[in-house]
Amino acid sequence: MSSGTDVTTMKRHTTGTREQWLAARVELLKEEKELTRRSDELARRRQELPWVRIDKEYRFETEEGRASLADLFRGRSQLLIYHYMFGPEYTAGCATCSTIADGFNGFGVHLANHDVTLAAVSRAPLAKLQAYKERMGWSFPWASAVGTDFNFDFNVSFTEAQQREGGIEYNYRREPPLTEGVWGRIVSGDAPIANPLTKSTGDPVSDNAAMTGTDPATYTRERPGMSAFVLDEGIIYHTYSAFARGLDGLWAMYQWLDRAPLGRNETGMWWRRHDEYNKG
Repeated sequence: MSSGTDVTTMKRHTTGTREQWLAARVELLKEEKELTRRSDELARRRQELPWVRIDKEYRFETEEGRASLADLFRGRSQLLIYHYMFGPEYTAGCATCSTIADGFNGFGVHLANHDVTLAAVSRAPLAKLQAYKERMGWSFPWASAVGTDFNFDFNVSFTEAQQREGGIEYNYRREPPLTEGVWGRIVSGDAPIANPLTKSTGDPVSDNAAMTGTDPATYTRERPGMSAFVLDEGIIYHTYSAFARGLDGLWAMYQWLDRAPLGRNETGMWWRRHDEYNKG
């Protein structure tokens, strides 16, 4: 499989002089600066959201043994959790989540030295997480929430009954009941799925499901997200959560692609786990 773009399919693009490029670039810079200022304002508003006290006791399985939510802070005052899609039925972690998590090793150490712990949490048993973590060469902390309400309480895991009865609330909206062959805007929040029962459709949901060893219904009972917590005077508060395209800024490869000549340039799921590229 190839991860690149066939340059022979490249469309003709406007060309110009260096002076024309500079004039257009300076004009674009004005809008980029405005976007940066808007982004700074949104960050400030995130930090102004009311904190919600967490009184429920959650217990996780970690490499260090049983742990509470407070233990996941690892002595720091802030905790960022990536809700990694790895359900109990999965045979491997979500390929899309894997591309996001590939960056955690690099910047996690910097967060740790700024009073922030970055960790992943999934519902798969710890042994599965450890084996996959070793395969991927990752070192960030990854806890199993198997047998707990944690993922359900934070709206990233759902039951089959919720799926069938229209009881799923994800990304701050309620989804209609899931019916055979009609999967709609499930994970991406964008394109509908044409044929979810085919494992090589080019659609991210169907293809991701196949790559986790599951069907789309089972696969989408887990969802991607991130949640932020703070530990203040011994009390844990939930401060922020984001889902679906709200995670876009955390997906480092897309931030680079948005600055590449052809942009995202995709019609389906082109990415793979980092050890699967160039495999037949």
